[in-house]
Amino acid sequence: MNTFDKFDRAILAALQRDARMSLNELSKTVGLTSSPCWARIKRLEEAGVIEGYTVRLNAEKLGLGDTVIVQVTLDSHSDEALFAFGRALADIPEVLDAYLVSGDYDYIIRIAVENTRDYERLLRERLYKIPGIRHSKSSFVLRCLKNSPLPLLPRS
Repeated sequence: MNTFDKFDRAILAALQRDARMSLNELSKTVGLTSSPCWARIKRLEEAGVIEGYTVRLNAEKLGLGDTVIVQVTLDSHSDEALFAFGRALADIPEVLDAYLVSGDYDYIIRIAVENTRDYERLLRERLYKIPGIRHSKSSFVLRCLKNSPLPLLPRS
């Protein structure tokens, strides 16, 4: 499913803003009646465009006030090494996102921690115990300038 009309895009945009919106409210927002709106939502879910519904949490209010971006280079780039590293990261709850990337580093990882001491603990107890890390570079996020939902522009 790669083609979306204006109603599909409007539904997706509205749900990205507020996934708790009632069907009645969503229908009015996008200019459809409830039945066709519901059918479109179901179609988007079944096609995997809508993967689920979540809630955004305030990290600072949950005691995770610092975000760290970690760049990692591995010793080996074999399939086994990449798979093992990815599996190890999946077991660390503080790891929010991990990307295999091109360039000077192999991975970029986003981590949520309480503070610098908590990050130092995470390095010692978890990250540095993962075999195969050749080099890492950490940067503490000072401020998030933009955190956006996916763009829903018309595509040709």
